[in-house]
Amino acid sequence: MREKGEKITQPKDIILKKSDEINGLEVEGPSLDNDIDLKDIITNYYQKIGFQATAVGNAINIWKNIDKIKQTDEITVFMGYTSNMVSSGLREIISYLAKHNKIDVIVTTAGGVEEDFIKCLKPFIVGEWDLDGNYLREKGINRIGNIYVPNDRYIEFETYMTEFFELLEKKQQQTNNIISAQEFCYELGKYMDRKLPDEAKEKSIIYWAYKNNIPMFCPAITDGSIGDMLYFYKIERKSNLKIDIAEDIVKLNDIAVNSKKTACIVLGGSLPKHSIINANLFREGTDYAIYITTAIPNDGSLSGAPPEEGISWGKIQSKADFVEVWADATIVFPLIVYGVFK
Repeated sequence: MREKGEKITQPKDIILKKSDEINGLEVEGPSLDNDIDLKDIITNYYQKIGFQATAVGNAINIWKNIDKIKQTDEITVFMGYTSNMVSSGLREIISYLAKHNKIDVIVTTAGGVEEDFIKCLKPFIVGEWDLDGNYLREKGINRIGNIYVPNDRYIEFETYMTEFFELLEKKQQQTNNIISAQEFCYELGKYMDRKLPDEAKEKSIIYWAYKNNIPMFCPAITDGSIGDMLYFYKIERKSNLKIDIAEDIVKLNDIAVNSKKTACIVLGGSLPKHSIINANLFREGTDYAIYITTAIPNDGSLSGAPPEEGISWGKIQSKADFVEVWADATIVFPLIVYGVFK
């Protein structure tokens, strides 16, 4: 109800309210009538399409700048990813980045380590999303989304891991030092180099991290099949083998603190994401950040926390160049890497 004497706004004035002039990219998609290829679409149009395509375009441009600095200046590129990224075909793309020294530090989960190794033995298989779980259990087939991993992969993996644990325990006894999780990953890469055929390890992230001396951190190294195998080994052998995670927090934080500039590229969320950005807190935040996630921020989880939340903690610099791509990484990450490096 209007107050007495209040000016009555005409409906037309409401609908056709005068606007301010704005400048920026014009929204435009590629014309498929023209002779263009995927590179043209990614490079010239993604930023202009809108919605998450624009975020993908921004991620490409930020990473191009990161790579340009990496060639001329000192910058440390942190790469974090959850295990499901390695379950999928993104494993080979991350391996490419490690092989060509496009990343300097890796942080992942236990599955991100063990599944990379297991794929050197036997492949994972594309399956279905809705096949009956009881049926798969009876057949000894594990399901990760629409990806199948038969149990024979883990049986063969245990054979290798038992021998690997023996080597680690012998080293622990000889040196009287407890190996860290990062050293665990390095030694595993060395073991793969010696035990596996070239064509198998060529696609391995662990192998290329070892070959190029890229530190690979796994704070939750026992949270997966590695932990299962370690349990069997310690119980059956009454083993005193230990893995130190405290030493790694010093190494990871020191890398961030001693870096002139840093960039954080994170697929998914969880422990890898926080380990990386928390290490960058000790240097007043990272300079660049690219998040790719489908997690939402509404429940307060770290996985869904946007870059602005990281800024509030000092984990991302207030003047940082950052973007969050809200999308399935298996769809957009290949396009981003292609757009940056190919």
